[in-house]
Order: sequence, then C-alpha cells, then structure tokens
Amino acid sequence: MQKDNKMPHIPVLLEEVITHFRKLEDGNYIDCTLGYGGHAFNILKENSKLKLIGIDRDIEAIEFSTKRLSIYKDRVSIKKGAFSQVLKELNFDGSVGLLADFGVSSLQLDKESRGFNFNSDTLDMRMDQTSSFSAENVVNEYSEEMLTEIFKEFGEMRDAKRVASKIVQARAKNKITSSKELAEIISSVAFKKGKIHPATLAFQAIRMEVNSELSEITQLLDILEEVKPKNLLVALITFHSLEDRLVKQRFKKWATKCICPPNVLKCMCGNSNNLGNIITKKPIIATQQEIKINPRSRSAKLRIFRFKGDNL
Repeated sequence: MQKDNKMPHIPVLLEEVITHFRKLEDGNYIDCTLGYGGHAFNILKENSKLKLIGIDRDIEAIEFSTKRLSIYKDRVSIKKGAFSQVLKELNFDGSVGLLADFGVSSLQLDKESRGFNFNSDTLDMRMDQTSSFSAENVVNEYSEEMLTEIFKEFGEMRDAKRVASKIVQARAKNKITSSKELAEIISSVAFKKGKIHPATLAFQAIRMEVNSELSEITQLLDILEEVKPKNLLVALITFHSLEDRLVKQRFKKWATKCICPPNVLKCMCGNSNNLGNIITKKPIIATQQEIKINPRSRSAKLRIFRFKGDNL
C-alpha cells in the first residue's frame, strides 16, 4: 500500500475496506464521507477500474483531498454538502460501491480552532463551518430538558439530568464560549469511568446534535432502501452503539426474505423479498495491531451489504 506522510488522519479498517473494494468491477464508487481522502486514495490506487464520487461538508477536508487525489483527477469528482442531500440528487446508475465512515477525523478532533476537543478556546463542533448552528447554540440556548434528552439519547448518559442542570446553572452566570470551560463544568459533576475523560459522552452528544449525525445515517439508509441500487456494495463504518444499531437493524430488514406475519403457518409472500445479502454476518473490527497504531479505531465496526443485481 502506498504510504503518504502528508496524511493528517489515519483511516480506520483500511485494509479490510480495500479487500472488498478491490474486487469491484468498472463503475463509480461513492465515498459519502470523503474527509482527508485516506480510504479514497488507497481504493483508487488498488482498483484502477473505479471512479470516485466524493462527498463531504467540511471545506478544509475537501481542499486537502482535492490536492491529495490530484494524481487521480481524471477519475475523481468531489461534491460539497451533507451526504443525505447530495445522494438525493445523485444518479446511482453505474455505481458499484458506497462507503461511509461516520467517525470524526483526527484533524477535526485535534485542531483546537474547530472546538471538538476538551482544550479548545472555541465552542464549535460544526463539520460544515458555513452552518450558522454550533455547539455554542446547543449549550447556551437549549433548555435543561432538551439538554437532558440529547445526553440520554446520544450519549446514553446515566447522569444526563445532573450534567444538564450544572450547565444551565453555569451559563446563568456567564455565557459558555469555550470547549475548555464546558469540559470543566461537566467534569465537576459527571460520573468518572476509568481513563475516559468525564466529558467524553456529553461532548459526543452535543456534536451529534450539532451535525444531525443520526439523522444523516437514517436518511442515507432510507435513500438506499428507496433506490435499491443494483449490485451496489454498501460498506458502513460506525463508532458507537447507536450508529451500529441503526445499520445492523436496517441490513437485517433488507436481508429478510419472508415478510409474512409471524402467526402465518405457511409462507405466502414468495420468500424472496430481500433486497440483497449481508456480506458481514458479524461486524469487522480493528486488529490489535491497528488499535496500537491508531487507538481511535478500537470502537470502529464495519458492516457490509450487497444489493441484488439482475441475476439474483
């Protein structure tokens, strides 16, 4: 595999993704989360028959990827926007693969000006920096009940109400304007678990709210279910249980052949209603070697589904 020392983000499960995309026939490969081009660069290198349609809403990532993928420029088309919106306008004819990596990039997390990490002097967390809605809006404008709800739903926090209450008390004195300040407020009351920073789950929940992350995944799955792109290989990488549950349940639904009511003794539906087949019966996870190199890969799960073709 070609080494690229300019890469600011290590793509997770890269070898496993390449293994499946290397086998694809001529056509377009859609990368819904192009990011810094880590997966795309290597997929294009390993499979000369593929052309890339890359999608991202982060202009910094697009600018970087455009330069990085210039070696393959005749095979690359990049579109800015949320993938849920771009895919609605996209013609899937000629597309043979689709990849989405739902994680936040290392550069986004580490760059303090983006406001994703615990030491940032800003409170932002926008993947699309042209958006007018940021973490500062969520933290300072949501009611205690709304904050509690997103902490419970997106962070699965047992101390959601206590953390929400503390944030509301703090902002009543002064507006919260930095991730550093927010992390300190949350840490003063949040349950501590091992070596994980006590503000981790709350930050995750706020980020997911700001970027409508679960809604984006749901819309992606809805679009694919409606279009049913023939022979399309769909590879989705998730990073926590909420995302993985969405993908797992939808793949299971798509693979279900019999849709008769459970009380029916004999199948009457023809037992051929599946949209395709699940390729990964269990999710693919990172090896210990990869986790050692890239600790953020430890929570990654890759699930793959293939839609039916004319011969199936």
